[in-house]
Formats: sequence, C-alpha cells, structure tokens
Amino acid sequence: MIDALMNDREIRRAAESARPGDEPVQTLARAAWSVIAEPGDGVAGALIAQLGAAEALRFGLSDESFGLAEKAVQDGRRRWMPRAHPRAVRDALRGAAEVGAQVLLPGDADWPSAVDDLGDHAPTMLWVRGEASHLAATSRVAIVGARAATAYGDSVAAELAGDLAAGGTMVVSGGAYGIDGSAHRASLGAGGATVAFLAGGVDRAYPAGHQQLFERIRSSGAVLSELPCGAAPTKFRFLARNRLIAALGAATVVVEAGWRSGSLNTAGHASSLGRPLGAVPGPVTSAASAGCHRLMREYDAVCVTNAAEVREMLGIDAAPTADTDRTDPEQVRLLDALSTRTAHPPVELARLSGLSVERTRALLGTLSLEGTVKQEENGWRRART
Repeated sequence: MIDALMNDREIRRAAESARPGDEPVQTLARAAWSVIAEPGDGVAGALIAQLGAAEALRFGLSDESFGLAEKAVQDGRRRWMPRAHPRAVRDALRGAAEVGAQVLLPGDADWPSAVDDLGDHAPTMLWVRGEASHLAATSRVAIVGARAATAYGDSVAAELAGDLAAGGTMVVSGGAYGIDGSAHRASLGAGGATVAFLAGGVDRAYPAGHQQLFERIRSSGAVLSELPCGAAPTKFRFLARNRLIAALGAATVVVEAGWRSGSLNTAGHASSLGRPLGAVPGPVTSAASAGCHRLMREYDAVCVTNAAEVREMLGIDAAPTADTDRTDPEQVRLLDALSTRTAHPPVELARLSGLSVERTRALLGTLSLEGTVKQEENGWRRART
C-alpha cells in the first residue's frame, strides 16, 4: 500500500501539502495506519515501534511470517485489509486540508510526548485544529465527568477549571456535554488554554451542540484526534479516546460520575499510567457522585475540593503573594471571599466575609489601590497574578 500511495501523484501532493518540506513517506504511512487501524491497536503499535511506520505498513499488509507473534499479526491483517485503500488515505488528507487541520507526528516539536507513555497503544499520529504548541504545556490537568451533570457538578468543574486556567494550567477534556463542556468554557472564560480530544475526526463537531464551543477552543487551544477526518465517533472510540485524555493530563480529576460512568474508564487509564488521580466528593445520596466516591474508596483517589488541591497533585507550589504577610484580619477575610474568576457585588462579598457592607466597600478601595482586586461591571474579583 505504501508504494501505491507514493506512486499516486495526487495523494503524494496532499501529503507534501500537509507537511511542507518533509519527505512524504512517513506522513503517508502514518496516515494510512490511522485509517486502517482502530485507536490503541497494540499489534499495529508494536510493528511500528519495531519496523518503522512505512516498513510496518508493507509488512502488515503482506503475507510474510513474523515468528512468535504470527497469530497476533494474522489477526491484525484480517482487521486492517478491508480498510487498506489508498483512496481512504487521500480522502483523509483532503478532509484535513479543507478544514485547516494540522498533521502531527511523533518527534515533532509540538508532539505531546506524554502520550508516548502509552507504549504500543500510543497514537500513530494526531490530527489537530487550533494551535498545536499548547500541547507542549508543562502544567496540564485532565478534568472529566458525567455528561448528565448536576448544577453542583457544573459549578465545581467551572470553579476548578477557571482557577487552574487563570494560573497557567492547561485543561484537557473530551468536549462532551456536562462536566467536559463546563471545564472547557471556564478555561476559556479565564483566558487560559484548553484542549479537547474527540472520538471522531476533527472535521466533525460531536456533539453537534458544541460547534461554537469547539470554535472557541480552536481559537485559544486545540481540538485533536488520532482518527482521520471523516471518521465517525463510536462507543469504542470514546473509550479509546479516554486513554489520551489521561495520558496528556499530568493529573486527572473526576468531578462527577455515576457508578458506571465512562469517566471511570479515564480514571483507570490515569491510574495505570501512574498519574495522580483526584475525585470531587458529592452528597452521599447523589447517584451522580457515586463513581467519585468509588474512586476514593477503591482506587485511592485524592479528595479534591478546590484548585489549590489540584495544584498540590500536580506538584505546583502556590505562588507567594503579599497576602502571606497581611496582618489585617478583615483584609484576609475579604480576600478569602473574593474569586479570581467570578466578580461579586459588595453586598455578596460582605455576606461571604462576615463584614459590614460599608467596611467591605472601604477595604475594596484600599485593595484596589494595591492592584490586588479589580472592579468589573457586575462586581469585584481578585486580580490574577
């Protein structure tokens, strides 16, 4: 197949256009593997690791013997052959060009090396829309949870993601309804970067109701997939996609999950990779939090209640601030009541801090002169540092 791809001028030009200046053989070989093999195919991954993508493609679609792994290779060939059509590779590259998707290969400057921890189950390539440089962020956290999230879950996910993003941590999630969407939106609202892994091609907005959200993510982050353009999301691909979310995140936090939630699959991948795992507690009567409680009980997940505890999981020390040296207890109480993400009116801040409204207004004026707080149209919030 690799020879057919290289000898087809149209397909070769498409590969050269996707990666100008590069020898197209590697692009074509890895694009072909992304077409013929399902995500996480360990047999394909082992062949590529041993032979290189192009030679593995030649061998994988031949009838040559492979010694001790013969049965696994034969089973792989039966999976790959029905999809081994040069036209499918051409269509994938064309689809990427039409939506402006970037082709990212292992070894590229922007390749997220964290996914290499998946070994033979690592992606053969990534199709990216947005700014791929965000994938190299040093501080990354995966925030996942239920699609049918409660108001409590959405609120906690937004608070965690917003505070983390405001502090420079990139938020990784899956672009789904519920907790994923809340985490992405809060990250964007805080001016931070966020990345969404899809279970289908990056030319498809799934779920369709998040079309505008994906557009916003692409403008200040990235939407990516290991599947070629045109690929449809399936149940298996959602589960396979979860391993990439867990691998890219330096830690994974499950905000809300039912007893059998798919988010537990992401948590399992994080645990097997040795990534720190956190879970947000909920009411013991809530079925929506049963999965989180299960993670804390059975998987030794860390109980997470705020962004500072997530930073602790990531090994990030809180930046020293002038608050450490404050001696005025009323200022400390007011600063504790202020959020870096959401502005609150003085009346609400007075209620949260236990101060009078008059005293709250006076302290806000003092802290504003220091640059510690900022006034916005709907209230006051702490200035981001």
